[in-house]
Formats: sequence, C-alpha cells, structure tokens
Amino acid sequence: MSVLSSLKSIAGSLARNRQVQRAAGRLAREGMRAFDKKKKGSDGRPASVGPHSHDAAADEVHSALPDRASNAPLNITYAPAADGNPDPGEIVWAWVPFEEDHSKGKDRPVLVLAEEGDGVIVALMLTSRDRGKGDHTDEHGSRWVDIGTGSWDSKQRPSEVRVDRLIRLEATKVRREGGKLDKARFDRVANATRDEHGW
Repeated sequence: MSVLSSLKSIAGSLARNRQVQRAAGRLAREGMRAFDKKKKGSDGRPASVGPHSHDAAADEVHSALPDRASNAPLNITYAPAADGNPDPGEIVWAWVPFEEDHSKGKDRPVLVLAEEGDGVIVALMLTSRDRGKGDHTDEHGSRWVDIGTGSWDSKQRPSEVRVDRLIRLEATKVRREGGKLDKARFDRVANATRDEHGW
C-alpha cells in the first residue's frame, strides 16, 4: 500500500467519524461568524470603510493584552494604597479576556498581584463559585486558593483566586476598586503563585 493510498484511507475514516464531523461543523460556524462580524460594525450595520471609520468594540478586542508567561519571575510586593490606582493587594474590577479567546471576556474582580511596568498590572481572577477547599486544583487543571469573604463582594460570598493564569491588564482600563486583601491572605496567594510558576 502506498503512502498516498494510506493517507486517503485515513482521511476517509476521519470524514466518517461523528466527532470529527461535529468539530468541523463547529469550526465552520465559528469561521462564518467571524467573517460576518468582520463585514459588520459593532452596531450590526455594514462597517464603514476609509480613513475615518471607527469600531469601538474592535478597540476593546485589540487592546486585550496576552497573558504573562511563567518564565520570568514577578516582583510581588503587598502595597495597597487609597490613591484610586490599582495596587498590589487590591481587588479591582476589570474586563478580563477569556483564556481561550481574547476577543471575548467579561467584567470581573481580579486581585492585583504586581506592577509589570509601562502602565501594565498583573492580576489573578476571582470567582465566588466553589471549586474545592483550601489550595486545590480543579478538574480542568486550574489551581485555586480560597481567600474567604471581603468588601469586593456585596453578597459576602467566599471567593477563590486562580493562581496558574497571570492576567496582564492596562491599569487605566480598571473599572473600579472593590476592596483590599489583608497581608496574610495576600502572602498566601503570592506564595501559591510562586510555587505554581516555579519562582
């Protein structure tokens, strides 16, 4: 059997596989949505073109910074200050891109871990959804640390911080301050983050 006929046989088998068919259909639908989105402005009307065209939603998408890689250690210092700026140790609200698609995201609380420089902060996302007890890893491989309750959640729900994803945000895009973490809890999160990233 030649290599070409082997490849044809494999391709035929894949084409008959239901899982592969569903994945191909999903990929095609996503591609069509992306194509339609590109043809239209953020208001759903055909996009204007030319030197004065502007799409605010596209600005938000393109301004999402990539996550920070683990290879360079961060200088983590507890330094909350009542100055209106997002400082390490504070929990603030910001638009956070989804990990799998930086063109989409949601407004959520994050713990400011460090200042990277040039107006960029590194933060860790919070959730009030219970994913386990103490310092734990969920079914997706994400590592979480319980931090309890605080002024950042008006319903006083216990929160958890995800330490394996280092989110980079422009400090000027932070929506509002939500509160601050006490030093003991911040240090526990910082130590878990250092451990997770091998610093």
